[in-house]
Order: sequence, then C-alpha cells, then structure tokens
Amino acid sequence: MNGRSLNRLGLAAVAIVGLAFMFATPRLAELDVVLDLTVYMIMAILALSLALIWGYGGILCFGQSAFFGLGAYSYAIAMFNIGDSTVPFVLATILPAAFAALLGYFMFYGRISDVYLGVITLTVTLILFNAINSTAGPEFHIGRARLGGFNGIPGIPPLNWPFSKGATIDLEGMFYLSTGALLLTYFGLRMLLASQFGRIIVGIRENERRAELLGYDPRRYKLATFTIGGALAGFAGCLFANWGNFVSPTIFGLAQSAQIIIWVIVGGRGTLIGPVIGCIGIQWLSAALGANQPSGGSDLWSKIFANVPLIFGVILIAFVLLVPKGLVPTLADLGQWLLRLRRERKQRGFEPQQAE
Repeated sequence: MNGRSLNRLGLAAVAIVGLAFMFATPRLAELDVVLDLTVYMIMAILALSLALIWGYGGILCFGQSAFFGLGAYSYAIAMFNIGDSTVPFVLATILPAAFAALLGYFMFYGRISDVYLGVITLTVTLILFNAINSTAGPEFHIGRARLGGFNGIPGIPPLNWPFSKGATIDLEGMFYLSTGALLLTYFGLRMLLASQFGRIIVGIRENERRAELLGYDPRRYKLATFTIGGALAGFAGCLFANWGNFVSPTIFGLAQSAQIIIWVIVGGRGTLIGPVIGCIGIQWLSAALGANQPSGGSDLWSKIFANVPLIFGVILIAFVLLVPKGLVPTLADLGQWLLRLRRERKQRGFEPQQAE
C-alpha cells in the first residue's frame, strides 16, 4: 500500500469516526458530558488555527488567544446590539481576520524575524487582556453592551438560525454545530494544504530564500496564512461565547495562549489531526485533574496533582525533550518502521520456525 492510499484511508477513517461521534454522542451520553465535549470541539478548531499558522506556515504565533477573544467579544457586543445572530456570527469571523491581516502586514512586510514575531503577538495579547480588564465601569459600553471589565459579559444571547431570531440553537444543537464545524475545518484545511497555495507555504516554511528566488513572495503567502488562522480563531471564539453564554478577559490571558502552544507541541507540528488529539487530550486531562482534586489533602503528591499548571509544564517539557516531533508524527514514524521491517523480512524470505 503506497502513501497516497494510506492518506485516503486515513481521511476516510477520520470522516467515518467523526460523523459517528457527532450523531451517536447526544443519544448515548448524558447532557453534562455532551456539554464538555462541545467545548473540546470548539477548542480543537482553535488548535487547528495555530496548526495552520505555525505547523505549516512556520509562523510562531503566541497571539491566537487574541483572535479567539476578539471573536468572542465581537459576537457578544454585536449580539446585544442587534439581537439576531446572523450578522454577529459573521462579524466574529471577519473582525479577527481583519485584525490579523493588519497586524500581519506590519510584521511580514517589516521583515520581522521569527523570534520577534512571537514576542509581538504575545505583547498584543497582553495589551488586549489589560485593556479589556480595565473596562469595569458603567461608562465602558458599546451601544447596549457593557464590557464589564474583569467581570466579563454574562448572559450572551445564543445563536439562532440565520435571520430567524426566535429559532435559537439549544445545547444539543451546539454540539452538532461545533462538531460539524470541526470536521469541515479539518477537511477544508486538508484541501487548502493539498492545493498549490498549501504546497507553497510549506515550501516557504522549509526554505524561504529558495521560494523567493523561485519567484514567490513569502510575505504575501505568510500574510494570507496568518489571516486565515485569525479568522478560524475568531470563529472558534464565537462558538465559545455561545457555549458558555459568557466571556471575560481571561480569554486573552497568558495561560490560554500557552495552552494552545502546548496542544500543537503535544499533538505534533506539521499535522492537522495531531493538534486536535493534543487539544482534546489535554482538556480531558485538565478536567479530570480538576474534578479529582483532593479536599484538604496535605501530602506532597496531593498538592502536586492539584496544581494543573505544574502538570502541564511537566507534560510540555517531557514532549519537547523526549518526543520532539509530537505524538502523531512519532506514532507515524513507528508505524512506518514496523512496515519497513516487515517488508524487509518478506524480501529476505524469513519465516519464523514454529515450535514442534
């Protein structure tokens, strides 16, 4: 079986498992489990946005939470002023994309190096966090929407079907929407990366100078990649605001930015399914550790396992040092090694002797 056949088989497996999961889960799981899985699907879309920017575009971005938060706040503010979610839903994707395009233009056409790209995007995220966090007074409002400062914006109206204000989407509908959106995002990015545009951005990641000598403008392709990633993060932020009917400045926080990086590192850069698996696995672990925190435990191990950021830090260091490629690429390499070993044994005509 060649690589193309394996690729098609993998895509078919993802589609079958994803659709089965989407339609079977609400019928088999309790409502609280469905609610948890919904946010996992939303965050997986956010992970895919960084997988595109960093894993394939080679752009180290610590600002995905900025676009994520802008999408959530754009939806919340527009929803309180408009009422019908059709326009707010579109704005929650367009505004982060426009902000990413503006920021990316100055970074890429200013020929900022990779390290400074990370510093700038992280700084922008912290600026947004402090700016939104300082809007607690009643004078800070946009139309009928009060920003709320560190208290956030509660009671955000839910999504409704396009141009049908009364037809709102319930919790089960949010699960279908989030899971379907994740599948569409995954396969849409696979198609994008299989196109000429995708091959060019990977080539720029591998050797920017060579791509430039071949006649391609790396700045334009990086800007397009950065803008698409910002739009996906904003879209995920809109879904997140609907999931909890609440948004606060912590969405811009440093912890949120670091988590997105950890998802991609654990799952594996240069893949799409890897960050999805890393995101869902880390979120599940975080929820499990939070639910099983001992009450009043005073021993050392109880305190260690109660410290979720410490656990995440250990996981990050372990993967960077021991599994630098990430989980999915390492498993893929292991599978290829086993297949190659089996093929070599067949070519040599080696057959194990059976015990008599």
